[in-house]
Amino acid sequence: MITRRAFLTGLGGIALAAAAWGTGAYRATMAAAEARIARRSSIIETQAGPIEYSVVGRGPPLMMIHGAGGGFDQGLLFAHGLSEAGFQIIAPSRFGYLRSAFPEDASPVHQANVLVELLDHLGLKRIAVAGGSAGALTAAEFALRHPDRCSHLVLIVPAANLTGRDPVKFSALQRVAVERVLSSDLWFWTFATLAADTLLRTLLATDPVLLARVSPEERHRADLIRDGLMPISAKTDGLRNDGFWAGAPAPTAFEDIAVPTLILSCEDDLFGTADTARLLADRIPGARLVIYPHGGHIWLGHDADLTREIHEFIMGATPP
Repeated sequence: MITRRAFLTGLGGIALAAAAWGTGAYRATMAAAEARIARRSSIIETQAGPIEYSVVGRGPPLMMIHGAGGGFDQGLLFAHGLSEAGFQIIAPSRFGYLRSAFPEDASPVHQANVLVELLDHLGLKRIAVAGGSAGALTAAEFALRHPDRCSHLVLIVPAANLTGRDPVKFSALQRVAVERVLSSDLWFWTFATLAADTLLRTLLATDPVLLARVSPEERHRADLIRDGLMPISAKTDGLRNDGFWAGAPAPTAFEDIAVPTLILSCEDDLFGTADTARLLADRIPGARLVIYPHGGHIWLGHDADLTREIHEFIMGATPP
């Protein structure tokens, strides 16, 4: 019979082994995150401070503005299909994300105005602009305020409060839990590792059941989006800022947007962006609306469809 001391010793050994594995896995994850974003972006100085950006591919230029928890790398991921289809992708990091500044005025309006400086720096006169999730607010303000610089507007799973009610309202306990998770790389890594399905449902607003219904390539894309949230510590200011602007009643005069507009969402997006998309389509003159029945907030199973819709919208033809 195993002795009590031996049993406790064995438990201690398992705990130490688990701690060692966890420490090693956490360090490996952080190293991978740093490698993913290292040397892939540039910095320009603007009136708001440094703005980070990356340019990939050749062809008609399209600026992809990332969502909450992202950065230039998430923008590149969102636009991967478009890059493969022949677009040149310009992907900035918004205020408070990665190496971009977090000025006192971090509003979507200010961000949109600063992105004009990025276009000037790159020598781009007019460009198609897409924004995903919370990035849709900046994209809409860019199209509204700088129609001479924006040829087409694409809003993907747009996160906005158009009814006076925050579509993603957390309880007090949930807010405390989210704040704890988002305040530490280690806490976030632990949450992402031990509760991957919960992360997908809560932070990425997508039903984990969908993973079993999509292709291996789409499951891999979901993993890349999730992994791309690290390092969360380099995005905390941006996340808090997005939480405020996406939850507050949107001040944007959407009805005055005069550039061709495409709006895409999924009916089962747990952030309720399908309803937001319908309201936007009613407000923006001539907007085209596409809502997929399933896919959640990261449009699982529809990345190729989304690429095709955007390509046809901008170029008037299916991608090659």
